Order: sequence, then C-alpha cells, then structure tokens
Amino acid sequence: MPERLHDHALEHLRYIRDTMERAVAFTAVPGWGGVLMGATAVATTSIAGPPRASARWLAIWIADAVVASAIALTAILWKTKRAGSPLIAGPAQRFALAYLPPLVAGIVLTGDFATNGLITRLPGCWLLLYGAALTTGGAFSVRVVPMMGVCFMVLGIAAFVAPAAWGHIFMAAGFGGLHIGFGLVIARKYGG
Repeated sequence: MPERLHDHALEHLRYIRDTMERAVAFTAVPGWGGVLMGATAVATTSIAGPPRASARWLAIWIADAVVASAIALTAILWKTKRAGSPLIAGPAQRFALAYLPPLVAGIVLTGDFATNGLITRLPGCWLLLYGAALTTGGAFSVRVVPMMGVCFMVLGIAAFVAPAAWGHIFMAAGFGGLHIGFGLVIARKYGG
C-alpha cells in the first residue's frame, strides 16, 4: 500500500511540474510549420545552388527567408489559437524579446557581408545567428528548441571553417534538415 501511495504522489508531482513548465514556456513553436519551412529550404537549396557572389543567389535566399517567416508566423498563430494561449503576453513575449536580437544582427550583417563581397560566407553567418536566436528564445520554450539552436550554431561554425563553396550543403542540412527533423519532434511531442 505505501508503494501505491508513493507512486500516486509521484504522478501528481509530475503533473504539477508539467503544468508549471507549460505555464512559463512558450509552447507555440510550430512543429509542422518547421517541417514546411525545412521543405522550402531544401527546394531553395536546389534552386540557388552553391553560394556565389551574386545578387541573384542572395535574393533567392532572402525570398525563402520571407516565405519561411510567413509560414512560421501563420503556424504560431494557428497553434496559439488552437491552444487558447495569449500571443502577446508572458512566455510568448519573453521568447520574442530573446529571439529577435540575433535575427536583427543577422539582417545587419547580411547587408554588411553583401556590401563587402562576402556573400559566399553568409551561410555560416545565417546558421550561427539563427541558432543563437533559437537558443536564446528557446530558454523560454520547451527544451527541444534550444537544443535545435545549438545544432544550428554548430552547423554555422562548420560552415565558416569549411570551404565557402560548401555553404549550400550546410544551408540544406540546417534550414532544411534540422527544421524538418526537429519540426517532427515538436509536432509529435508538443501538439503540432
């Protein structure tokens, strides 16, 4: 009998802990949206090809970033509405405040890299800063999000170390593969 009471108490503690974690975590990170974002990145990789010091290559990837952002925002709105969670308060606001600064840095550095003839080095910059955004924002989300961020950062570092001509491989692995893989985990474990 004491074992059953102990098991019952542990089950209640797990429930309380999970409830408290959801109350302070931004859980609207879109799993299926991530999968779709990954699919667009794989398609973009095949269209853009290896990094080139050209406005065309840069424009193709910027267009994909705009499409991916629209997918992410739509998926977040859908997921928060479905869960009945507020989007502009509490965990969502903390997530955004931590997530956005590295993205703004990426926008600024993209302009600087493009102006100074470093377009072929943008894959490392983008992967590293997007990973930083996921890691910092993920501190206010479910555990898998900062783990995904660290994976993006590792790919970004590898892209800087590797020859610039391999940048598209890192872009496909990160913005494609990591989004799809982690998106499936998030969709399965955290409700879409």
